Amino acid sequence: MMQQYLKLKAQHPEEFLFYRMGDFYELFFDDAKRASQLLDITLTKRGVAEGEPIPMAGMPYHSVEGYLVRLVQLGESAAICEQIGDPTTSKGPVDRQVVRIITPGTVSDEALLNERIDNLLAAIYAQGDHFGYVTLDITSGRFVLIEPATEEEMAAELQRTHPAELLYPENFNNLALLESCKSSRRRPLWEFDVDTAKQQLNQQFSTRDLIGLGVEECTLGLAAAGCLMQYIKNTQRTALPHIRALVKEHKDQSVILDAATRRNLELTQNLSGGLENTLAAVLDKTITAMGSRLLKRWLHQPIRNFTVVNERLNAITALKKTGLYVDLTNALRPVGDMERILARLALRSARPRDMARLRNGLQQLPEIEALLDALSDSALEPLKKASSPMPVLTTLLEEAVVEAPPVVIRDGGVIAPGYNAELDEWRALADGATCYLDELEKRERNRHDIDTLKIGFNQVHGFFIQVSRGQSHLVPPHYVRRQTLKNAERYIIPELKEYEDKVLNSKSKALAIEKKLWEGLFDQLLPHLETLQHIADALSTLDVLSNLAERAETLHYCRPTLTDNRGINIAGGRHPVVEQVLDAPFIANSTVLHPRRRILIITGPNMGGKSTYMRQTTLITLLAHIGSYVPAESVTLGPVDRIFTRIGASDDLASGRSTFMVEMTETANILHNATKNSLVLMDEIGRGTSTYDGLSLAWASVEWLAKRLKSMTLFATHYFELTELSNQIDGLVNVHLDVVEHGDEVAFMHSVQEGAASKSYGLAVAGLAGVPKTVIQRAKNKLRQLEESMHDIVTGEHTTQATTQLSLLPELSNIEKELAKIEPDNLTPRQALDVLYMLKTLC
Repeated sequence: MMQQYLKLKAQHPEEFLFYRMGDFYELFFDDAKRASQLLDITLTKRGVAEGEPIPMAGMPYHSVEGYLVRLVQLGESAAICEQIGDPTTSKGPVDRQVVRIITPGTVSDEALLNERIDNLLAAIYAQGDHFGYVTLDITSGRFVLIEPATEEEMAAELQRTHPAELLYPENFNNLALLESCKSSRRRPLWEFDVDTAKQQLNQQFSTRDLIGLGVEECTLGLAAAGCLMQYIKNTQRTALPHIRALVKEHKDQSVILDAATRRNLELTQNLSGGLENTLAAVLDKTITAMGSRLLKRWLHQPIRNFTVVNERLNAITALKKTGLYVDLTNALRPVGDMERILARLALRSARPRDMARLRNGLQQLPEIEALLDALSDSALEPLKKASSPMPVLTTLLEEAVVEAPPVVIRDGGVIAPGYNAELDEWRALADGATCYLDELEKRERNRHDIDTLKIGFNQVHGFFIQVSRGQSHLVPPHYVRRQTLKNAERYIIPELKEYEDKVLNSKSKALAIEKKLWEGLFDQLLPHLETLQHIADALSTLDVLSNLAERAETLHYCRPTLTDNRGINIAGGRHPVVEQVLDAPFIANSTVLHPRRRILIITGPNMGGKSTYMRQTTLITLLAHIGSYVPAESVTLGPVDRIFTRIGASDDLASGRSTFMVEMTETANILHNATKNSLVLMDEIGRGTSTYDGLSLAWASVEWLAKRLKSMTLFATHYFELTELSNQIDGLVNVHLDVVEHGDEVAFMHSVQEGAASKSYGLAVAGLAGVPKTVIQRAKNKLRQLEESMHDIVTGEHTTQATTQLSLLPELSNIEKELAKIEPDNLTPRQALDVLYMLKTLC
């Protein structure tokens, strides 16, 4: 047996090998030691290898799913080894085989998955600064390719998709990108061969080439896709008919969000890593798990195509005005997670209750069709068509599967009576045992005058006649003793033995026929898999649209207007999350940005609401681009290609980056990549260094955004000097968060007003935070001294001190000044050579 185990384990060195032995799964050697620690199961010993006891740990086969859940959550993988031979005919150990491999990215079992979050397997491949990246959701067959052009774009994709498992080549150098993934697996280079990938994909999709899919020239993406397909086939060991295409995503189709922006906006996960107080937590009241997952995908991928956005808005408007979202929600309630049920159907791992839930979903289609018929809006017509009833399949499942099936097919009882005549006959024979045994028991009791005689059955001894010890002397000679108990004796007679053989044979016959019919049910459903997947897609979309209609009505959201004119005009905007957690009414604020009003310099105290105001503008813009109503009185939006946020920062000590380094890295990303159609949020740039350094960086950043990039920008700062820029740069406007003073106390009004703030109120906030009054008073005195000192500097006194302070900013060298004057595009080759000699003299 151990030779058999070691041979199988050698084929799966990285996975825990769950080795089936009777009613248990056992683990041996290092697997047993690690499993006992990770799963908190008892470590025992059995047998000897090389003079040492063999470590062993195990669990009952019927409770293995709970242990697999914990392993998958820890990022581990398991190979499930089952007995495939017949113990009655096997010589030596029963034949065993690994029937499936469970990894974090390939699980499809309902018990192993978080139903409201996508579970993605991903693969990455790099060549220089360019990447190929593919993701596969095995529970839906959604297979997506993208080719990020920079490391920042790649990091943003990893942040957006958050794969459960990531495959990477053994020569991959950008290991910092993999740190966010709990389970990353190193794969050999040959798995990323492009020619092999094309062959694998054409075989999977039944195509001659990949031109029709638009990915033929995506060599980096195809390399990653080829590795992923080999991995998924090796782990599933079955056909994958639900994976029908590889879809390429283009970055110009969606509003691009970098990794820092996704994190700062707390779309589906808060800054602490939890799910509370996020945008998804407020919006997600979907009825189905597949609808919840779709809504989260929309939130992470707002789109630029206004036609698609307006179609979604039209559908929400129709559902909201008619109130049909209530009836549609109720009709969708029994549908369940059809998307993942169909994946298990494709993998032939669906369970009886999956079939029952699929039947429930199909039974709802006529009602959903009738509800959509009541709406004349054309935006819902494609969804109505895609979710048309399938009466043939509905009838099949109604006739084939019992109303409340057991969990597994193993013991039968799944196929409904009347579906198959032969099965009914064998079941009748087995079920008829009760009447026959009652009659036999009555007859034997009366014939031999034994009133304690009764007939029973157990799995070990089969049928038996039981007589109490006190009346065992009355038993006739033809009764053969089968078992002795403390107070009774058990016997068998030829007639009962003959009937036992007949009944047990009928049960095994019935079970064999039922399992054959069960497999036949898969064969009848799989040809309709593509249509069923379209139905699941349509129902999940209807769920999201109904949910957004309900949210719009309940939370008093308005429909945004989308236009081709640049700008953002929000009247009475509110933060969708903050307004839900506040006890007091939320103070709404307006935001106006357009080419002549491109940058708002936002001043005001800490706790005044600057960050909330900036984030709400961004979240409203994002919600409008997913086709949702938004928290405002009215909204008009022009095209937005990217959203950047630089709000807050923390150390990244693992990568050797300080808070200020993180801040500058994010700032650099914005200044390199923002365009005139980008929405940029920058909060307190430069606060991580000295005053003059920070002010200079903030000043130069604002000038770059205003003059070079001309992006729509909200720039919050405590550097009041920046408010002077409104007199120097067209399109730059000052606004502030209002504060009311009453003696030494302040009240934050959270209202945005035109113009710059009068002062900072930092000491007032420190007082509210509980800083000792003595410290606050000392700070006030020091503040007066510093203000007087600054006044002297401004009026010309103490110029030496001012010069010393300002000298912290490095002066340009002569060679840098000369380089700044050069226009390379205007130089002839001879002039360029002359300039080179001149620069050399300055070195």
